[in-house]
Amino acid sequence: MTIPLMQNSISAIPVKVSWLFPFFSILSKSIGSYQLLATQASPDEEVVPDEFLNQILSAKERSPEVSSEKLCTTYIDKLLKAGNSSAAAKLLQSLHEKHIFLSSNAYNLLLEAASEANSIGLLSQIFMDILVFNKPLSSTSYLNIAKAFTKTDDSVLLKFVREVSELTFPRNATILNRIIHAFAECSQIDKSLVIFDLMKSLKCKPDLITYNTVLGILGRAGRLDEMLHEFSSMGVANIAPDIISYNTLLNSLQKFGRLDLCSVFFREMSENGLKPDLRTYQALIEGFGRSGNLEEALRLFTEMKQGHIRSSIYIYRSLINYSKKMGKVELAMSLSEEMNACLPDLIGPKDFKQKNRQLRSLKQF
Repeated sequence: MTIPLMQNSISAIPVKVSWLFPFFSILSKSIGSYQLLATQASPDEEVVPDEFLNQILSAKERSPEVSSEKLCTTYIDKLLKAGNSSAAAKLLQSLHEKHIFLSSNAYNLLLEAASEANSIGLLSQIFMDILVFNKPLSSTSYLNIAKAFTKTDDSVLLKFVREVSELTFPRNATILNRIIHAFAECSQIDKSLVIFDLMKSLKCKPDLITYNTVLGILGRAGRLDEMLHEFSSMGVANIAPDIISYNTLLNSLQKFGRLDLCSVFFREMSENGLKPDLRTYQALIEGFGRSGNLEEALRLFTEMKQGHIRSSIYIYRSLINYSKKMGKVELAMSLSEEMNACLPDLIGPKDFKQKNRQLRSLKQF
């Protein structure tokens, strides 16, 4: 089968293209025992990657001002959009055989294209390349991976996860942790948990961040029994919970009115030598305030201030709101005056936005 769309495709590419990074990187070192996961062409497909590659290189010679990255990425992208993932995979493999490798930006673009084309084989190949060549991955790239596996059987996903684990071991579990998080972001909670369960039997075991991620996923979904089970299993895995683990539990439990368990875990934190922070108190104050136990909420608020923990505008607003609901107008006014007096020192929306930006900037491979 010929691929007519490739004919004269170079002329369709804009000449005035400016990319920040060079596309080609000639590598002299070996890539070890890594095997490319190219999809196999069916018998009736005539795939000629060398011809495509020669067209790309010839076009680059004729028009050096045209970005090489754009040329190659466009070729592979068009093959994907035409439904010919086998040809795209063969072309990518041909580039590797000639020691020509893509830039980070190009790999991420192709990962997105493979996801949209639902080409699991090529997506796996591209992702493994990214890992082997230590290219950075954005959070969007992880989301593209999760979207591509949405409609696949778990067996296909688990095969992919095993391959990722083999490539990332003995490094930490960061890559698999981000894949788990991405599936949850795509509302594929069960697939996140399937990956988590598989990790327990792999060389690349779940770490503290893995458990904290899973606790958050289960807590937000209201699956409290499963959340508590995984929390208790941390001890079996010899992983000590940190302040994030406990805060995740407390925040999830208070939202569903399990204040009895909140008190238990709050005490356990202290027994384990962990000092509560703003998020700890915010979860507890919010929970007790909503339940009508304003006295306990105020006690915790006083304890927080005595511990010299910087308060937030949200805690004051919650206490003011619950005071009004309880008919304690004077208390609400007193809290409002206190909040206004120390407003410049309170943690507010800007602080949380800055924190979120910092977290997003860390979501790179």
